[in-house]
Amino acid sequence: MQTSDMKIIELSRQKTLRLVGGSVAFVAGGWWMLHLGAADIERLPGFNLPWLTHALGIVLVVFFGLGVLVGLRQLLDRRPGLVLDAQGLHDNTSGVSAGLVPWSDITGFSVFQIYGQRSLIVHVSDTAKYAARGGFVGRMLRHMNLKLCGSPVAITAQSLQIDFDDLLALCQHYRRRYQATDLDSAPC
Repeated sequence: MQTSDMKIIELSRQKTLRLVGGSVAFVAGGWWMLHLGAADIERLPGFNLPWLTHALGIVLVVFFGLGVLVGLRQLLDRRPGLVLDAQGLHDNTSGVSAGLVPWSDITGFSVFQIYGQRSLIVHVSDTAKYAARGGFVGRMLRHMNLKLCGSPVAITAQSLQIDFDDLLALCQHYRRRYQATDLDSAPC
């Protein structure tokens, strides 16, 4: 049900396809590394330890293989990526999305940047509640977000049909509009 003050931001199929394609390339590279013989690896300049090459191959296949699975799942998902309304922020942007985060739980926003990739960190009053949502892998990744960024809830515009700066401004606008608590003491 869409209300007049609901903002729906769809997932970007094009961005997701690019991410899946990049992940497939890294899986292929990892697979190639796993199947190199010791003699071939030892002839490589600089990076010539077979055990290290095979270990890196395993990491690439597992990590980016999960990325392919999450991306394919996202391509098949017809739900919007992010919905902002009077209830709160409805996050469906990634494989470890937070779901509904009511405005009353949000204490502020901040920006976390790594390698040029910006994420919108949604600071919540009960981090344990949001870190404990979902399955084992989701909980593990949200706990990593919590340790790295200070919150288990992180949203990237990478998979959305919106620019990051517009995403941040829109979230701040909705928070000011619907949150009843004092905003002056919260991080932004």
